[in-house]
Amino acid sequence: MLRRVHNPPNPYVAAHREWLEEPPPVVELEVYEEHAASILAENDSPDIPFRWSLNPYRGCQHACAYCYARPTHEYLGFGAGSDFDSRICVKLNAPELLSRALKKQSWRGEEIAFSGVTDCYQPLEAVYRLTQACLRVCLELRNPVSIVTKSYLVLRDLELLRELDRAAGVSVYVSIAFADDKLARAIEHGAPPPHRRFEALRRLRAAGVTVGVLVAPIIPGLNDAEIPGVLRRAAEAGVTSAAYMPLRLPGNVAEVFLDRLRETLPSRAARVEARIREMRGGALNDPRFGCRMRGTGEYWASVERLFRVEARRCGLRCHDDRRECDTSSRAGAKSAPSVAERTTPRGSRQLPLFGA
Repeated sequence: MLRRVHNPPNPYVAAHREWLEEPPPVVELEVYEEHAASILAENDSPDIPFRWSLNPYRGCQHACAYCYARPTHEYLGFGAGSDFDSRICVKLNAPELLSRALKKQSWRGEEIAFSGVTDCYQPLEAVYRLTQACLRVCLELRNPVSIVTKSYLVLRDLELLRELDRAAGVSVYVSIAFADDKLARAIEHGAPPPHRRFEALRRLRAAGVTVGVLVAPIIPGLNDAEIPGVLRRAAEAGVTSAAYMPLRLPGNVAEVFLDRLRETLPSRAARVEARIREMRGGALNDPRFGCRMRGTGEYWASVERLFRVEARRCGLRCHDDRRECDTSSRAGAKSAPSVAERTTPRGSRQLPLFGA
């Protein structure tokens, strides 16, 4: 049951407002609060390198035209376009649901991916702090976490992330598709500009948090030329790991993306669309498991080569889309045999309260 908040707190006038950009001039923000039935989503796709994901919010104020999660808003009766950017649903009971799930005897302590759908550090997180509360649950129960975000707000939780890394393990990938701020703004209206994200990388790395750069999505004909700049600046920030993923345009995402492209970069729109179709066998999207996260064709192969060559040149460990989507990656997920053992601090000699 969604309950609309008629006058939600302004996330741009929060305690951490210095970490947020100016609100994008799109449409008026509407916030809907809900008490969700569950918080962990289980993934069985061979394309996805994680089994469990957590998303405290539905919709995303970053308003990236290419976001593959846009069709999920249609399940709520909203639109995949500006509704996704401005009608945000907040799962108020996310921390309580997570705590309950991790305390079950059946839970094996597997890594949880934050932001499997929408950014867990989008602007409303400055108000609701649901991601922060969920990370505290993972710290309490010593459960490993991975995070993907575009937001500078992740730095608010720097100390918490360091504690969680020591207790259970955490990795943060900052998503940066463009090196140029102006080009990024044309496609990612509400996201922090790239220079802020590079600064976030530097500060995360300096704090000792395991961090990488995710160059995604790579849009052939638009930002493939940006790859060397992104990797070089990430390396300068101290990053040692890089990954990438091709553009996906499921459902109405194709229309939203192409409309934005024609509006903001009209001289490049036709060429970009042609390159996307070349990568997808003449279509705009390939929804088949095993194919949707991969590109095909000669041009895409050249993009992959460029990424690998530049990653090596910058001294970065490269994770390509084939390895990242291999289901065998789940076999290495951290696990724990019991709640009692998960609540014993890492490195402690204290035995579990209850014997095995």
